Amino acid sequence: MTSLNKICLHWTAGSNNPCKTDLQAYHFVVDSNGRIYPGTHKPEDNMNCKDGNYAAHCGGGNTGCIGLSVCGMAGFNYTKKETKYPLTQKQIETLCCLTAYLSVQYGILITEKTVFTHYEFDRKKTKPEGKIDIIYLPYLPNLQIIRVGGYLRNKAEWYKKKIKENKYKLEKKGSYYEFTCVC
Repeated sequence: MTSLNKICLHWTAGSNNPCKTDLQAYHFVVDSNGRIYPGTHKPEDNMNCKDGNYAAHCGGGNTGCIGLSVCGMAGFNYTKKETKYPLTQKQIETLCCLTAYLSVQYGILITEKTVFTHYEFDRKKTKPEGKIDIIYLPYLPNLQIIRVGGYLRNKAEWYKKKIKENKYKLEKKGSYYEFTCVC
């Protein structure tokens, strides 16, 4: 057994709403309105991936890793920067707030080695698979691919401070969760 010590950030490459496959692959998914849906697996399921009962979101890196994903980017064309399902700023803000929340809950530091995009993880492999999530934020079209992970970590760090000050609260709203600012 290991502990949960990493968070990998993804996009689903699907529509802006979660489907069954998304919920099986990730611990939490965020729709285009910033609603958070828990996946079929709890983060703790990824403490031991040898039993086959875990969220398989990051090939070769699932053990000890929490998988978070934003819904969208199906059919993304990087050259034209087009998709029918673009990520929203609300989604990304929620993703970063959720990353911060989980980093506090599980004692995970927010660094390049512990919080990373699937793209960043893939680039460090001996044989990269060409994963492109997350390399583009539609509301920041000029943000370079190599800067996206740092941008997300900086946002998550900002939210982490606010969460520790009790400025954001996670609330259950039926089948999903939302963060509420108590500023």
